[in-house]
This record gives sequence, C-alpha cells and structure tokens, in this order.
Amino acid sequence: MSLEISKVEKQFGRFPALKGVSLFAEDGEFLALLGPSGSGKTTLLRIIAGLEAPDGGGVSFRGEDLLAKPVRQRGIGFVFQHYALFKHMTVAQNIAFGMRAKARSERPADARIKAKVAELLAMVQLDGLGGRYPAQLSGGQRQRVALARALAIEPKILLLDEPFGALDAKVRRELRRWLRELHERTGLTTIFVTHDQEEALELADRVAVLKDGALEQVGTPEELYHEPASSFVFDFLGDAVQFPCTINGGIAIIDGYGAPIVGAHPSAGSAIAFARPEEFAVEAGEGPGFPARVRNLILAGPDARLDCALERGGALEVRISHDEAAKLSPRDRIRLVPRHVRVWPDAEVGRTGSA
Repeated sequence: MSLEISKVEKQFGRFPALKGVSLFAEDGEFLALLGPSGSGKTTLLRIIAGLEAPDGGGVSFRGEDLLAKPVRQRGIGFVFQHYALFKHMTVAQNIAFGMRAKARSERPADARIKAKVAELLAMVQLDGLGGRYPAQLSGGQRQRVALARALAIEPKILLLDEPFGALDAKVRRELRRWLRELHERTGLTTIFVTHDQEEALELADRVAVLKDGALEQVGTPEELYHEPASSFVFDFLGDAVQFPCTINGGIAIIDGYGAPIVGAHPSAGSAIAFARPEEFAVEAGEGPGFPARVRNLILAGPDARLDCALERGGALEVRISHDEAAKLSPRDRIRLVPRHVRVWPDAEVGRTGSA
C-alpha cells in the first residue's frame, strides 16, 4: 500500500474530531473521504499534509513515517476549496510559486520553471492565460490554476479539500470528469474530501465514509451503494425512505404488508425498514402496500418523480419511469409496494415515510 493511516486520533478541546481512524490508499489510487460537516474528513486531510498534528496514531507513505517529516519534505500537493491563489501574481507566477520557493540547491533553473508552467497550463487546459490575474478568471479556471500549482512541485500525494465546493453545479460536473481524466494521466495517489455523495461515487476508486470522527465503511462506490454496512451509510449515499416494521424471518411487516429483506438482519423484533425511492412498484386497486393519492408528477430528469400523500399520514416521493408516469394523473389513488427493504437493528427512525 502507498499511504497508511493507523489509529489516528485528534481532539479540539472537548470535541473528538477523529476517533482512532485506520485507513489506507494504494499507490495511484483515488480515495474519497465522504461525510457530513463535522465528520473529521478535513481534519484527517490536514494531518496527512502536516497542517495539524494528531494526538495519537501514525501516518506513513511507502513505509516512511510522514509525521516525522516537516511539511516541505512530505511531497504533498494541497488544493483548497477557495483556491488560495495569490491575487497580486499572474497565473504563471502562481503556478511557479512552489518551484521558486524551494531551497536554492533544489530550485529548478528559470528555463525549466518556465517550461514546466507552460506544460501545466496545457495540462489544465489554460493555454495562453498565464499572463492573466486570478480576478480575470472564472471560478472553474481558478480552481484549475490551484491544481496546476499543486502539481508543479511534482508531489507524491495530491490532497483535495472540497475543491469544487465554491462552484455552481454545471461547472462542478464538468470539472469532475476533467479531474478524473487528469488523475489517470498523472497516476498520483489522490485523497479527495467531499460531502457530495454523487461527486465521491463518480470520481473515486474507493470511498471512505466518516461519521462523528469514526470510519463507518470503506469500499468501492458499488459496494457502498449496494452493500451498505449501516443505516447511516445507506441514508447518506442516496435518498432513503424509512418505516417502522416488525421482522418475521426474512420479511419486514409494514402496515400488514410483508416486504422481503435483503442483506443481514435480525430474525425477529421491531426495527426500521429502509428503501430507496426507485424501489417501489406503483399498483392500482386493492391489495398489499401503502394506499396513497398522487399529489404531483415531476417529469424533469431521467426518471419521473411521483409525489404522493399516504392514507396512513405523511408524504412519500418515489421514482418511476416516464412510461409509468404517463398512465397517472394528480389525485389518482394508487398503492406503493416496496419490492424489498433493508433493516438495521440499531437504526433510529428519522422522517418516517419521507424520501
């Protein structure tokens, strides 16, 4: 493995930011740290970079103790959310800054610095913009400059702290695709912090989900989405619908309807059943499921969204195909039948019956 994090702990006053987190990244892997605000993901990134010191645990890279090295000797490129570009420097000067700041014995010759800046401008698709200042660039262009500056020092590890957080949705999507392509070209071990589930699942080789300073689960995007280890991971990685249920064997009894349970579960007792909005069948007439009335049909996007009022109380939005939606109208009475559910014994009900 390339980067190994072992039982790292960090406390700010009485607040435990990290609780013995252990994690690794393979050489050249793109690893996303995903979690809500306060989960510890940025603190962990800053410890790797040397911007914070842990209270316990270790961090090593290719067998060497990173914590024993000063920041400048760690070989790390860091990209911040808000660019952190020098406003009084041109784009080219910003990119060259890390190379020019090296000790005289390590500093490249001026010709080499100039050539490297030109190479990086081409790599981040900003040819011809080296003479501009940050204020003359769009947000997406500034973030490309910040990434070029991080790459200029030829780092061994690239750390990105919510680099697209200040950008609008369309620019974020464009830069996500571009960043993944760039990662394939450079082959750097990359650690990417985000609270955006779609971003993590689209970009990363593996995703580590953190909650309250602890590691909930780590795996490929497919493993996390289809085999979540906890109700938190299931809920955080996509819209979730929750219902109180009673378990009888492999069946969750919800309002008299029995839905098959997928994954590990207790054999009996009260629990919370979880399903995704796309995991419901829409049926007409009498039968099993949740009686409901159609309030609205939202037809934008690849799936239609069906906003329903449940007869039992509450609302539920499910996703169906456009062909199914064409057969429905507002005020229609229907039944919503979960095809299957997941159950975790320690889950606490949140917004019951809502997506």
